[in-house]
Amino acid sequence: MNRQLNFNEIVLEAWAKYDNSREVVSINDISARVSTNHVFKLKLETGAIIIAKLSYFGTFDNFLEDHSLVNSMSINLPDPYDKFISRSLTKGNTLFTHRHKDPIIDAWVVFYNPIKIKKLLPKILEEDQIKNLGKQLAKFHKACFSIRNILPSWSKTLRSDLDHLLQILETEDGQYEHRGNIETIQYQIDLFHKNMDELDADSWPAIPVFVDWNIGNFSLDRNGKFFSRWDYDWFRMSSRIMDFYFFSRVCSTIGDREEFSYLIDPVNEDRFVLFLKEYHKIYPLTRNEILFIKEAYRFFILNYVIKDGRYFFHEVYATKLQREAYEIYLPQIDNFDADKLLNALDL
Repeated sequence: MNRQLNFNEIVLEAWAKYDNSREVVSINDISARVSTNHVFKLKLETGAIIIAKLSYFGTFDNFLEDHSLVNSMSINLPDPYDKFISRSLTKGNTLFTHRHKDPIIDAWVVFYNPIKIKKLLPKILEEDQIKNLGKQLAKFHKACFSIRNILPSWSKTLRSDLDHLLQILETEDGQYEHRGNIETIQYQIDLFHKNMDELDADSWPAIPVFVDWNIGNFSLDRNGKFFSRWDYDWFRMSSRIMDFYFFSRVCSTIGDREEFSYLIDPVNEDRFVLFLKEYHKIYPLTRNEILFIKEAYRFFILNYVIKDGRYFFHEVYATKLQREAYEIYLPQIDNFDADKLLNALDL
């Protein structure tokens, strides 16, 4: 079977279910090449452009939950973020999703209106750009906090995701995939739960976070303000701190690279301190939230690299990142310099 042709057919099937009165005249795969998710650009006979996202990882219920939350954000975020996120297509009063299930694949499709893109950041930022980014994220997080009580309900939490990883370790497939590292994973999960308790992290408000903020996922206007954001694969409701690790990478001296690793080093850099200080002026952080940066990183490695890496990344990246997780990322997690950040923010 031609798998690419099958994906095209699933998307076209979804469109026919959505609105068969407007014919699709062309369909192109515009997916990021490091990810297993597929994104398509559809051109309709009317000249309109529609973006389709196809996913086959996880569960349909989680897919629907995440995209319902993202779409509610796109509708409810106040100015200047009312057009920041692409709106999903609805049918009647309901977010439209299509589920395709056959003996080979269980896949789900959601449609978006295209989103405009303005200025992308350079691979390595100047100090003024770093400071501005800290201000922009603080303002955006405050806007997200303001709508937290009017979003749809959610079920996915940091703890439930790691409980799922523990369940995977009890299966034959999980024991095979993670052989030799099961005790390490269990130990790291125990540490995470212990530190969550000590920091009282469960009591913090959950806001919409995208986690993955590389420079290819958002654009700024000519005044340096957030203009648009796309790629919602790692979206979740959680602590605002979950967004910080990727911003430390964007701010780092290494900058954004095609060949990447997930070292903890960027959160110790002076450039990230600049970012945090500007953020803190607008949306003050607490001492425990700064300490939680380490746990947010631990969760990221356990959940997105070890548990789900082979679903999110193509095989060559997944294998490399999972190997580095055991050899480098987790052993070096205590290199996080909390005192440096706390002192810089006078916490």
